[in-house]
Amino acid sequence: MKKISILIPCYNEEKSLPLLYPELVKLMDANQGYDWELMFVNDGSVDGTLAELQRLRQQDSRVSYVDLSRNFGKEAAMLAGFDYVTGDCTVIMDADMQHPPTLIPELVKWWEQGYDDVYAKRKSRGRESWLRKRMSLLFYKVLQLSSRFDVLQNVGDFRLLDRKCINALRKMRESERYTKGMYCWIGFKKKEVEFVQGDRVAGDSSWSYGRLFSLAIDGITSFTSLPLRISTVIGFIVSLLAFCYMVFVFTEALIWGDPVQGYPTLVVLILFLGGIQLLSLGIIGEYIGRIYNETKNRPDYIVREFNGEDVL
Repeated sequence: MKKISILIPCYNEEKSLPLLYPELVKLMDANQGYDWELMFVNDGSVDGTLAELQRLRQQDSRVSYVDLSRNFGKEAAMLAGFDYVTGDCTVIMDADMQHPPTLIPELVKWWEQGYDDVYAKRKSRGRESWLRKRMSLLFYKVLQLSSRFDVLQNVGDFRLLDRKCINALRKMRESERYTKGMYCWIGFKKKEVEFVQGDRVAGDSSWSYGRLFSLAIDGITSFTSLPLRISTVIGFIVSLLAFCYMVFVFTEALIWGDPVQGYPTLVVLILFLGGIQLLSLGIIGEYIGRIYNETKNRPDYIVREFNGEDVL
């Protein structure tokens, strides 16, 4: 009997879990031809999420949970799940019911037909602000233009991955993670399934604009060096223009003299060049910071408890 793991990262999902679990039970009971595993990763929640997971584990042996020592972020929480799941394939989904469990049988159907990565593409993004939707789509376009591999647009973490995909992702231990890009990078045979994303059934999203912007920076710097190349090109163009202007000023002074003038132009040029330099230093700093974090070679996460047993 094949085993299917469902991986669910959790951060302050105390109110969502009692609504999600019955839906997963219906799914498992309706598909008894498979062995099922529900793997929850508690990413340092500060509410009653851990207590709820402990309660579910006591009443259902199919439930497993990993409790991290603090909030390491969703990317690290998913890596922890990859390390602990035991299924022949793994379905990754959120705990807030935005990813409908009713879609999982269709993902499994395509997996049985030989696809290794069956990803769910949003038809709509649910109840989300206009600005957030536009910024998300813009980010995917920028990443697609700057990367050397295809980036799946409007696709999140909701997908089914074969065991070979999970094993490949487990080998990628970088600390500055952008898993959505890794799904594309590892390759394998992919299949698209469309779905309508729902709204959160309880609680509030922890993804503020600041955290989304940070994730976008991680995604771009993790999978392309294009910002560094753009900085180089801009520096070359500005230097060339400055050289041409210098020749012009020198020639003008030789022919017509050089009366004292042009103070506003001088100020504008200084500010413009200073801004370009600071922007270039900032881009370089982003990459150096990531190199610094990688060289420390710290673990991506620390597990405090696994299924009620202390790990440390």
